[in-house]
Amino acid sequence: MRLLLKLIGLALLLVGIYFLGQNIIFTTQTAPYWWRDISAAGSVLAVTSGVVALLFFNRSAGGLGWVLVGLGILLVFVSGGVVLRPTSLWTFFLAFVSLVAGLQLITTGRLRF
Repeated sequence: MRLLLKLIGLALLLVGIYFLGQNIIFTTQTAPYWWRDISAAGSVLAVTSGVVALLFFNRSAGGLGWVLVGLGILLVFVSGGVVLRPTSLWTFFLAFVSLVAGLQLITTGRLRF
């Protein structure tokens, strides 16, 4: 049973990496204004931190996780450094959740929601 959970985790991890790699383009051009680079990096960090908070911390930190995910989505629209190909932010969120859930299944063998 434990091997099956690790295989499912590996599959989720690969699906998450595939969808993130297909739908996000990080540009390396410098922005004419210094604050546009901050929002590009902030969007990636906020969404990443939010999903990690939702999956790895207990339920009391769940509200903070949703706030960070919302802030990351807002910063994606503000920045010009992160370009999402024609996809929904929901697809991005699901891809990252599958990435983190797969990693959690591989390391711990269970999901904590």
